[in-house]
Amino acid sequence: MPIKAVVWDVDDTIFDYAHADTTGMHAHLTAEGLIERYETAERALALWKEVTERHWARFSAGGIEFEAQRRDRVREFLDAVLTDQEADAWFARYLGHYESAWTLFPDTVPTLDALAGEYRHAVLSNSALAVQERKLSVLGVRDRFEAVLCAADLGVSKPAPEAFLAVCEAMGLRPDEIAYVGDQPEIDARGARDAGLLGIWLDRNSASQEGPSGVHRITRLAELPALLRADTRFGAPSTFG
Repeated sequence: MPIKAVVWDVDDTIFDYAHADTTGMHAHLTAEGLIERYETAERALALWKEVTERHWARFSAGGIEFEAQRRDRVREFLDAVLTDQEADAWFARYLGHYESAWTLFPDTVPTLDALAGEYRHAVLSNSALAVQERKLSVLGVRDRFEAVLCAADLGVSKPAPEAFLAVCEAMGLRPDEIAYVGDQPEIDARGARDAGLLGIWLDRNSASQEGPSGVHRITRLAELPALLRADTRFGAPSTFG
């Protein structure tokens, strides 16, 4: 069955989250006078990333609410007892710096343009709808996607099949009519594959690891149009190009 739609991850797929997070947190720590507390900016940023990944995993597994994981990240990073209001205020100040560094990857809009006439488009993210709707709007691409679905609102996260099937239902398409593109080989590509979609791993960093079997691997979005038009699926190699 030919692919009719492309569903996209957002962070570190079409939006350069790593750059925005690093740049924003560095500016925030400078403004808060906190860099010296961690000896160097590099150590502070490494700790923030570690704390973020740990609490995001708890949220993705359904063990904590979206706002609560933000507060717990702040408390652990600062090693401080804070009220919800104090943690929210600290995170809000960080968000101001983070959002000022928002940017799409250079290949995002050209690829969306190249696919616009042939495929429908939607988003499936493990974030919250209010967060991603605003981000896509500020970045000027919200109108490219007919649907935006997010884990915090669905009540289920990738790689659970239910998350992928929810976006299939929203688009009125079968799983085998949809390709899913994301930067995580397991959460995105394998999860999509297991739900019956065409899983595509966007490996921007050309990782040395092998991708999951039965998925495609690309290193830049410019490779995506040719991959989709080739209409290959099961039994294809995990790399393309």
